[in-house]
Amino acid sequence: MADRESNWQEHLSHIALTDVGMRRANNQDSHTVVLATDLEEWQARGHFFMVADGMGAHAAGELASKIAVDGVPHLYRKYLELSPPEAMQKAIVETNSECYRRGQANSDFRAMGTTASAMALLPQGALIGHIGDSRVYRVRDTKLHQLTRDHSLVWELRDAGQFDDDAELANSVPKNVITRSLGPNAHVQVDIEGPYRVEIGDIYLLCSDGLMARVTDEEIAAILRHLPTDGAGRLLVDLANLRGGPDNITVIVAQITGDELATADSDAVPIKIGTVKNDPKSELIALVLVAVFFLGALLLAVSGNMPASLATLAIGLIVALLALAIRRRNEAKGIELGTGKKLGKGPYTSADCPDPLGFAETLVKITEELRQAPGANKYDIDWTEFDSHRQRAVEAHANAQSEDAIRDSAQAVSLLMGHIREAMNKDASDSTIEL
Repeated sequence: MADRESNWQEHLSHIALTDVGMRRANNQDSHTVVLATDLEEWQARGHFFMVADGMGAHAAGELASKIAVDGVPHLYRKYLELSPPEAMQKAIVETNSECYRRGQANSDFRAMGTTASAMALLPQGALIGHIGDSRVYRVRDTKLHQLTRDHSLVWELRDAGQFDDDAELANSVPKNVITRSLGPNAHVQVDIEGPYRVEIGDIYLLCSDGLMARVTDEEIAAILRHLPTDGAGRLLVDLANLRGGPDNITVIVAQITGDELATADSDAVPIKIGTVKNDPKSELIALVLVAVFFLGALLLAVSGNMPASLATLAIGLIVALLALAIRRRNEAKGIELGTGKKLGKGPYTSADCPDPLGFAETLVKITEELRQAPGANKYDIDWTEFDSHRQRAVEAHANAQSEDAIRDSAQAVSLLMGHIREAMNKDASDSTIEL
């Protein structure tokens, strides 16, 4: 336990990035990372991560997502009398009320909304609060798991049995129609998932749908597994942009690098939800009554009235036992999470991480396609450094050095994206290199 107290904060690697994309004039995404400042705070509320993807004209989406990432973590940490899942749910519900109130107060902001995907890394595991179609993923070993369920028309129809994933009808349904969001309505239904057990090496990704629209789950899995945290986050954003970047892109990548933040059953107090809180005022009244009866019994005994003294003492004991029974009954209520019990039905999807050498080959091909793409010639780009990284990646792949090939290919892609950003001078009207 001493090691956990001294090193717990050093065993998390994370990066948070947001990008306007290549077609949008403004960024309606918001995000936040709130790390616990000490061990006590981590044990109570954990490290907090959140992504919100706003929607609405006249900057309404920007306002909605900003209200979400400001309000939810603040309220989550405020309600310390509640368990983390209950505090998470209440924080999102109350933030929804505030967002709805702001929207109703100004016609320009009416019906504004945002997705909200939040995760708290606690001693008991990863706890998630979710609305909309932003996502929370986890990579463990060679598997990518989607820990959240999309609140979208496609998922609702699929869950209702209207079509299979590969059905032609599924492809005809708009992917961006969401069925739940924070803000447009006075009341909101929140998904609380977990806590999921946390293991050393786990990698978590919170992202807006601007990423998923251009990067596949298999690519996400490989990028997270084979690149360090900062490199993975940047490549995800750059790859989405180089494939058109039609929407804002926000990613938070967090990796567990030591056992101090892994779930340890022996150290963590189990999370209990649905308990009835004891009323301090009622307990104080009961305590005063017991004291009065005991004092009365003592005075009666001193005066020589033993029958009355014993009767008064008996009443005092009955009051004390009733108060104790009520306290124990309240503490016994509720559901204890952990040891296999969790909220939600996730993970909802899974994908295999591609073989390292196969993924290295994919990235090498992508850099080759970028170099030869007709759209690349419209920019005044110095290809020297790009070609150097690309050539090293080709040679590393030929020698079956997959990690080196992946790293150099990723650096080549990020270099190209940086050059394009400079060359286009933030002109988002014509910036795609088609792959």
